[in-house]
Amino acid sequence: MFDVKKLQERLGVTADGALGRGTLAALFAKAGAPAKIAPELGLAANVHFRTYGLVENGLRLAHFMAQCAHESGGFLYNREIWGPTAAQKKYEMNTALGNDQPGDGLRYLGRGPGQLTGRANYRLYGRKLGIDLESNPELLEVWSLGLLAFCAYWDNCSLNEWADKDNLKAVSNGINRGNPTSTKDPNGWEDRKSRYAKMKALIL
Repeated sequence: MFDVKKLQERLGVTADGALGRGTLAALFAKAGAPAKIAPELGLAANVHFRTYGLVENGLRLAHFMAQCAHESGGFLYNREIWGPTAAQKKYEMNTALGNDQPGDGLRYLGRGPGQLTGRANYRLYGRKLGIDLESNPELLEVWSLGLLAFCAYWDNCSLNEWADKDNLKAVSNGINRGNPTSTKDPNGWEDRKSRYAKMKALIL
C-alpha cells in the first residue's frame, strides 16, 4: 500500500488515511475530471478499484489513472470523437474487433474512460459483467459503468502485472494495441508518458 495521507495532503482533502470515495473523487478531479462527474467516478472507484486490486499499491493506481486520463482526454470524453478518420474507417467489418455487421464500426466505437472498442469487446465484457453491452452499447457512456468495464478489461489483460513492473509501454500497448508485449510505441505515447509522470509523482 502507498501513503494515503500524503496523497490526501497533496490533493487538499482531509488527511485521515482512509482511501474512500472522497479521496478518489479528488484524484479523478486532479486528473482532469470535471466537477460534475468526479463524484460519480470516485463512488464507482471506491468499489471497483478494490475488486480489481488497483489500490493494492501506488504503481497500479498511477498507471490506471494515467491511462484513463489519456484515453478520455482528461475525462472530457466518454465517447470516441467520430470523423470517421482513416483509422476509424478500418473499424468497419473488422474481424479482429468482432465487427461483422454493416455499421458496427460506429456502433461499437470507443466508449468509457478506457475507450472500449469493437463488438467482440462489448460482447465479452458485457457477459463478464452481466450487462448486455452488445445490444446496448451506449450504456458504456455512463461514466461509472464505463469505469467498471475498463477495470474488467485491465484485469483480463493482466495489466496489474505490468504496472507492478512499472512498465508503462507494456501497459499502454495492452490498452492501445491489445498486446502488452508489442515493441511499437503506442498511439499518444508522449501524452501517456506525461500523464503517468504526473500521476506517479502525485500518488507515490
